[in-house]
Amino acid sequence: MEEEELEFVEELEAVLQLTPEVQLAIEQVFPSQDPLDRADFNAVEYINTLFPTEQSLANIDEVVNKIRLKIRRLDDNIRTVVRGQTNVGQDGRQALEEAQKAIQQLFGKIKDIKDKAEKSEQMVKEITRDIKQLDHAKRHLTTSITTLNHLHMLAGGVDSLEAMTRRRQYGEVANLLQGVMNVLEHFQKYMGIPQIRQLSERVKAAQTELGQQILADFEEAFPSQGTKRPGGPSNVLRDACLVANILDPRIKQEIIKKFIKQHLSEYLVLFQENQDVAWLDKIDRRYAWVKRQLVDYEEKYGRMFPREWYMTERIAVEFCHVTRAELAKIMRARAKEIEVKLLLFAIQRTTNFEGFLAKRFSGCTLTDGTLKKLESPPPSTNPFLEDEPTPEMEELAIEKGELDQPKKPKAPDNPFHGIVSKCFEPHLYVYIESQDKNLGELIDRFVADFKTQGPPKPNTDEGGTVLPSCADLFVYYKKCMVQCSQLSTGEPMIALTTIFQKYLREYAWKILSGNLPKTTTSSGGLTISSLLKEKEGSEVAKFTLEELSLICSILSTAEYCLATTQQLEEKLKEKVDVSLTERINLTGEMDTFSTVISSSIQLLVQDLDAACDPALTAMSKMQWQNVEHVGDQSPYVTSVILHIKQNVPIIRDNLASTRKYFTQFCIKFANSFIPKFITHLFKCKPISMVGAEQTVQHNADVYQAGFCHNNHQCCSKLNVLKAFYLKACVAHALLLDTHSLKMVLLDLPSIGSQVVRKAPASYTKIVVKGMTRAEMILKVVMAPHEPLVVFVDNYIKLLTDCNPETFQKILDMKGLKRSEQSSMLELLRQRLPTPPSGAEGSSSLSLMAPTPEQESSRIRKLEKLIKKRL
Repeated sequence: MEEEELEFVEELEAVLQLTPEVQLAIEQVFPSQDPLDRADFNAVEYINTLFPTEQSLANIDEVVNKIRLKIRRLDDNIRTVVRGQTNVGQDGRQALEEAQKAIQQLFGKIKDIKDKAEKSEQMVKEITRDIKQLDHAKRHLTTSITTLNHLHMLAGGVDSLEAMTRRRQYGEVANLLQGVMNVLEHFQKYMGIPQIRQLSERVKAAQTELGQQILADFEEAFPSQGTKRPGGPSNVLRDACLVANILDPRIKQEIIKKFIKQHLSEYLVLFQENQDVAWLDKIDRRYAWVKRQLVDYEEKYGRMFPREWYMTERIAVEFCHVTRAELAKIMRARAKEIEVKLLLFAIQRTTNFEGFLAKRFSGCTLTDGTLKKLESPPPSTNPFLEDEPTPEMEELAIEKGELDQPKKPKAPDNPFHGIVSKCFEPHLYVYIESQDKNLGELIDRFVADFKTQGPPKPNTDEGGTVLPSCADLFVYYKKCMVQCSQLSTGEPMIALTTIFQKYLREYAWKILSGNLPKTTTSSGGLTISSLLKEKEGSEVAKFTLEELSLICSILSTAEYCLATTQQLEEKLKEKVDVSLTERINLTGEMDTFSTVISSSIQLLVQDLDAACDPALTAMSKMQWQNVEHVGDQSPYVTSVILHIKQNVPIIRDNLASTRKYFTQFCIKFANSFIPKFITHLFKCKPISMVGAEQTVQHNADVYQAGFCHNNHQCCSKLNVLKAFYLKACVAHALLLDTHSLKMVLLDLPSIGSQVVRKAPASYTKIVVKGMTRAEMILKVVMAPHEPLVVFVDNYIKLLTDCNPETFQKILDMKGLKRSEQSSMLELLRQRLPTPPSGAEGSSSLSLMAPTPEQESSRIRKLEKLIKKRL
């Protein structure tokens, strides 16, 4: 029985095991705080909660009674629910049957409503059928009456039109014809009816007759071969123009063409190719003649033609077409007689006339003629889109380095630009050749002035001097560009650009590069004795103050030319046609000025570098093992600093306006001087720390014994201490000198300046990297070479490149024999692939290879110690 009860309990627990979703739903529907309702109910924990202590067992009977009462209530609730579910199935079936009956009744009602709606619709159709018939009858009757009225109007209008045409009553015809045309449009769908088609043909015949009759009247009034014109306009012709507005547009064009041709016939006779007044020097007479003719037309015929025909503008436009063709023909025949002044005179008068037309007319008739607006420059490059500055403003802008700043385009104000002056474009080669000659003479004058007046005076206040010829050149360029863009924005601008490129290169080579001071090959050299005796303020640099200022001036001029040439290229692209912008490229000329800048900087670097060469040579030839006195710095360091203080302030002041190029000079000098200093450093043979230690030990023995090994009193206690410190510090002399040069180089950009500026980071990085390498080399040289492993590891630690050639030079500086060097080189090759490891190696390297900051601190302490002791 117990086993069966256990199985029953397990089955019951299995059945009551609900999923988390079901359990969550139950908790939401029946929220409860009772522990018995929890899904994770644990009977043991619940009992422990009820009886936490042994004393609480005294209430066990009360607790059991409460639980039994709760069980009875649950049983009653379950029994009630079960009994309530007994009749659920029967009630559900009854409810379903009732719902089905309700649905059937609903369908029946809907069907009845639908039948009634169909009957109502049929009844409405029967009622409105007669009304629709009446509406259609009314509409057809109205259309018939309207059509009959139009037909009556058309028939009467055609008869009247034919009668008025025969009587030349153009005023009445103009009004009647427009009405007949409007009425005829209503009969387009009835053209299949013979009577309607006949009326349409009569209207067309009347229009044709009117056109021929009006042309005949104009021919009679303005005969093509006649030389005498009527005294004034005719009212008949004025009304005829109104009729021509309604007729075929070809009639209007024919009237305009014949009238303008007859009006300009006198012009063709007066200005024939064989007449003196036809040549360019009398081109003003052409424009004066047409102005008189326009005034005459306004007085006599201004009211005859409708205002919307723009006859005055059409006469002017046709005059321009004829003039352009005639001028082109006569200039081809007499091309050899065209001179620059004559050509510019004609172009100036022509552009003035085009400006006069732009002020007088709108240009709305240009699209009707052969000249299209496409011939005028596009909006982005049209020189009329911006106000050209005066020559004084141009020169001021050139001096400020602002050739032309981009300007916002404005609406075109001269649609007549090029309508006549286009004929001069094939002959602008004369102007281009003249500018070529003028620019050549200008460059020659610049060269002669430079030779006569000499280089500009040194300028240390305003930051360098730009050669005045540079501004003059670009002012002349600007004038030529503006003038040529007014003449043409096509191929002549490309030709002018080629001329600009030619003389930009000539200016760069003849004026700038040609006047750079030449370097001499003989350096003169300095001996050690002369270096040691060199006095402060002595001149060692090859270039004088004037030559240094000249180089800086040429550099500033080249920088100005470079920036202005770039602006010139942008402005040329704005002036020229869009299709030709790709052919304008001044990159080669800008590269030429960049080359001049690089050459100038290189000359400045070579000059300062050459001035420091004798000092470096003296450093490499000094017998460091014989030096018995150590001061603050060696004489060669003093010489180098002296030359730097002489040259750099001059260069900095003259390049104040081009600070970036002064920075380039500093960087290039550092890149040149530091490797050269390291090269000369390898040539020095200083005493090693081993020799210093031996000297120190010898002097210590002398101090203790009081006499040397030759039994002679050597020196007093003070002399022994002095010799001790001197010999110990000789090995650090080069390191101190290197540190002094490093500090000077770091201060190079602001040396001798009252305003202290922080050196550029790029320059500081180069100096720190190069001079730190020199210091590391000296520290390796000073280190004892035994034990070998520690020495080699020290070299690898201090010099990151670990070059065997550098290691060979260091061994030469230490004075080691070749046999010793070979074993050390082999050891270096063995230890290069894997860096040293282990506690001993790390500790020894940390002792032998302090950081640069620690070494700098040690050097400063050593300097103070030497000054204090000596």
